[in-house]
Parts: sequence; C-alpha cells; structure tokens
Amino acid sequence: MSSMIAIILSGIFFLLLSPTCSGSKILVVPVDGSHWINMEVILRELHSRGHEITVLRSSKSWFIPSNSPIFTSINVTMLQDESDLDYYNKMLLNVMERRRLPTFLRSFYQQHLITSMLSQGHEILSRASATMLDDPVFMKKMEDAKFDLMLTDPALTIGVILGSYLKLPMVFNVRWINNGEGHLTIAPSPVSYVPVSGSELVDQMDFLDRTKNMLHYIYSSVELHFFINPYYSDLFQRHFPPGTDLLSLELAADMWLMRTDFVFEFPRPTMPNVVYIGGFPCKKPLPLSDELEAFMQSSGEHGVVVMSLGTLVSALHREATEAIAAAFAQLPQKVVWRFMVKSRHPWGTTPYW
Repeated sequence: MSSMIAIILSGIFFLLLSPTCSGSKILVVPVDGSHWINMEVILRELHSRGHEITVLRSSKSWFIPSNSPIFTSINVTMLQDESDLDYYNKMLLNVMERRRLPTFLRSFYQQHLITSMLSQGHEILSRASATMLDDPVFMKKMEDAKFDLMLTDPALTIGVILGSYLKLPMVFNVRWINNGEGHLTIAPSPVSYVPVSGSELVDQMDFLDRTKNMLHYIYSSVELHFFINPYYSDLFQRHFPPGTDLLSLELAADMWLMRTDFVFEFPRPTMPNVVYIGGFPCKKPLPLSDELEAFMQSSGEHGVVVMSLGTLVSALHREATEAIAAAFAQLPQKVVWRFMVKSRHPWGTTPYW
C-alpha cells in the first residue's frame, strides 16, 4: 500500500498503541456504496498490520461482503433494510428537475428535497440505533468484545451513537455528516466566505450571495435541530446523560479523516484533529483488457474523457443525458461512459461499455 495510506493511518495507530504492541480490536460501522470502497482500503491496511476488525453491516448490504478474509461481520439493521438503490436514482432525477428553476430559488428547492430524504433516513437510523441499544444480548456482546476503537463513517449515525455508548475512542472517515459537509460541523465556518453545502456559491460573494449563504446556513441549522435531532431525542433520554444530542456526540470524536484535499477546498478554518486524506485510495494501475487498451490508444494525442456517476447512480434524466452526449460529441477526445439506455441514439460519439 502506498506511503500516503501509512501516513494517514499513523494517527489511528497512535490511539491503539499498547505496551506489548499487539494488534488492537477495532469496531467498524461503515456506509455502503462508494463510501465503502474507500473504507475497505483502510481496513485492508489495518488488517495487514495485525489488527482484529469487526464490521457491522446490513444483511441486505449492496457492497459490503458478509464473509471476508480481513474482517468479521455482524449483521444489524441498517438504512439498506428499508431503502433500495433505485431510491437514489429517483432522488437525483427530482433534483435535476428543480434545476430548471431560477438560480436563486433552485438551491432552496433542492435542499428541500434533500431534507425530505434526510428526514426519512434519520428516522430509520434512529430506530436501528434504538434496536441495538435496547437489545441487552447484543450490547453485552459488544461490551464483552472489549473493542479498543470505533472507526466509522458519520454519514450514518449508528456508529457515532454506538461508539459513544461504549465509550470508545472514535475516528471518523468522513466527508458528509448529518445534513452537510464535515467542515461545517467541526470547524468555524464564517458565512461571509465559506459556502454552505448546496448553496452553489464560491468564496467570493457579493451582498446578495452572502444573504443567500446566510439563508442556507439558517435553513441547515433549522434542519438539524428541528428535522433530524427530534428522531433521536427519546433514544438519548433513555441511554445518555441529560443534554446529549447528535452534534455533541460527533464533536467528541478524537480524529476526523477528511476525504478531501485542502488544496481543492475554498479557504476556510480547520481544526487540529482533522487529517486530510483526499486521494488515498489511489494505487498503481493494472493492465487494461486488450479491447479497452486498443480503444484508449486509438484516441491518439487527444486522450480520453472518463465519465462516472459513482456506485449508486445508474442513469440521468433523458434530457440531461442527451445534452451531455451532445457536448461530448464536439470534443476531439474519445469518451468512456457507462450508462443505461433504452434505445440507440445517433450521437457523434460512441460511449465505451
């Protein structure tokens, strides 16, 4: 594994040091989809260094295997038990429909859609967390395991809640959290030059832009305190000290491994327990298949454009797909693009499947 990953993980290992230098027991609560792809890179490195890893996953997981040579899995109720992959496709199509609106309004309409999605997701997650904490057999199993560390992606709250209840040192593998980008949760973020997630703004703002950014900030705060936190209030009252809320548990995490590179961010404050790990899953390339290698070489000096929609999104709105394809048709580069179509279109470029 690359030296970058070794540097990234040094902070985790510091938390795990013991006089005997033996491997530690790590409890992992990941997020499925593309989030799992980068979490697995970390787990492979931890396993190679002798650490014992236990992963909590859904029995209906999309990408996380039930059997793995690098970790032991325990099936629990997760978000996937009450949602499916098609949900994200529908969500994307709805958001793109809102993009027809005027610029100032569309970001708020899009945020409203995301609020609906988050509300549904946190309702499921709060029930799943309560199921765990209310199960004495499961919790005794967790306590008897004597884990040394919780490694979790806080985009889903189960790991945060379980790790806090077990009083484990906590490391976040994070980009998104609650209802926005991770920096907005842990670091001071002046709205005069730090764009709020979903605002479609940059760090150079005029008065109208700053007004819009402030409105997004207020909306985000209302969303967290009135649409997300209430789902967990009963759980926190029964299992945690008075005054506990989701944000207080998250801010108590020991280290935030931020899946971005600071050079790609707008100027903004950060915190000493934030480690930037953008690009860490990168590794040496493997040889291409003969067919794909021939396709790549045929592009000549112009090169190739790779179009990717990630692990969960399989399709775009027809109009958007045709607009993107028409734009690609004007480029001298060849295009590698996997997508689902129902009929053949006479575009100037032929996507490689």
